[in-house]
Amino acid sequence: MTENDPYAHCPELRGLIKPPEQSFFRDFTAERLFRDFPQMEEHRSWPYPDPVREALRRDALAEHDGDLWVFAYGSLMWDPAFHFAEVRHAMVKGFQRRMILQDWRGARGTRQAPGLMASLDIGHRCEGLAFRIAQDRVEAETENLFRREMIAPGYHAVFVDAQINPETVPALTFVADHSVDEIMPDLSREQQIEWIAQGQGFLGTSRDYLANIVSQFAALGIEDAECAALLRDVDARIAGHAARGHGP
Repeated sequence: MTENDPYAHCPELRGLIKPPEQSFFRDFTAERLFRDFPQMEEHRSWPYPDPVREALRRDALAEHDGDLWVFAYGSLMWDPAFHFAEVRHAMVKGFQRRMILQDWRGARGTRQAPGLMASLDIGHRCEGLAFRIAQDRVEAETENLFRREMIAPGYHAVFVDAQINPETVPALTFVADHSVDEIMPDLSREQQIEWIAQGQGFLGTSRDYLANIVSQFAALGIEDAECAALLRDVDARIAGHAARGHGP
């Protein structure tokens, strides 16, 4: 290992995080989404206009200087799509990972059979990974990050206190925006199970999305008993429907 090795503190993560050049989300844009998935054309008014997204990025980073830590709690953990100087296991208090982002635009659910995806919401605690972006890369890498995470309304870009033993650092992350209709914090457990069991679209099923999260967590050494339990309940629901001769 060298001083420039981003995995110096977490060598067990080496080979588990996709290099940015191999990521679908490297240089991602809304226009590319419409090009690659023509089914999304009817939702062309959904994304933020580029100037609005850039204003949100600049507002979020207005008081930041130096290297930037980014707290990842979902797919960013294994597919960040940005260059980082360091990765560490991290935990934030006051938030938790929750399946409350409704997907009905066709990716993993439809209007008739919505699906669910993960968001970071108010709660007890959340384990994840923290990536440090070197100061000279912050501008370019956060432009790419915001095109992905802030493609459309759904999140607030905020700084949280991330515990990286033995210190605590301010880290940028993306938390649920409760003013957006697709964020549904009051979903019952029964509704979560039903929507994850039924949701499917051109990116696959909501069930497989959750299963991928659980399997990636296991590989990365991240604990989330709630996601694992939810997957078991979803699989039991699907199996029950199949036994009765019904679809998900």
